[in-house]
Amino acid sequence: MTRPRRNGTAEQLLVPLSGPAVQALPMPDGECMLYREAFASALSDALFQTLYRETPWEQHTITVYGRTVAAPRLSAWYGDPDAVYRYSGTRLEPLPWTPTLLDIKARAEELAASRFNSVLMNRYRHGQDSVGWHSDAEPELGRHPVIASVSLGAVRRFVLRHKKRPLKVAIELGHGSLLIMAGATQHHWRHQLPKTRQPVGPRINLTFRLIV
Repeated sequence: MTRPRRNGTAEQLLVPLSGPAVQALPMPDGECMLYREAFASALSDALFQTLYRETPWEQHTITVYGRTVAAPRLSAWYGDPDAVYRYSGTRLEPLPWTPTLLDIKARAEELAASRFNSVLMNRYRHGQDSVGWHSDAEPELGRHPVIASVSLGAVRRFVLRHKKRPLKVAIELGHGSLLIMAGATQHHWRHQLPKTRQPVGPRINLTFRLIV
């Protein structure tokens, strides 16, 4: 982990791609745990290919500052029959679990010590696909939601920003990694996957959650 540096007015901490296999991130008002090798390399390759090929990807519309626009990524929503999710003006009805997703969910539940009944899948096709600043703090996620985020495919930078303090944490999320955001993280921090001009391949991200 590199020393903090100034990024505009924010103090930024960079968590590199290499490091301890399991690492708790030093985030005030938040609880984040990074598992760099939650899934073995060969298994991660197979999971990526299966999900890329078998998922009925869609480009959803989202509402941003009162405007309805096409999301800069492809998505799919899976879960238990009653796990309906609403975000950014979009209402998602869950597709039924597949054997592959249930296997990934079981691993995420093991490491997070939590139960999940749904997953939002995002496919980032290239560096211009992204997700903007937001918190996963919708009422149906409960008071202190646990979000387990699995990354497959190309390495992308994931950034968290404190809502009230000039603090940022940037994480290089690699193939087969799992980031767990828990406790009060969603109340005090926002996160994004920014665009990049660097040539990058496709990435699939799965964020497991519990709709209550």
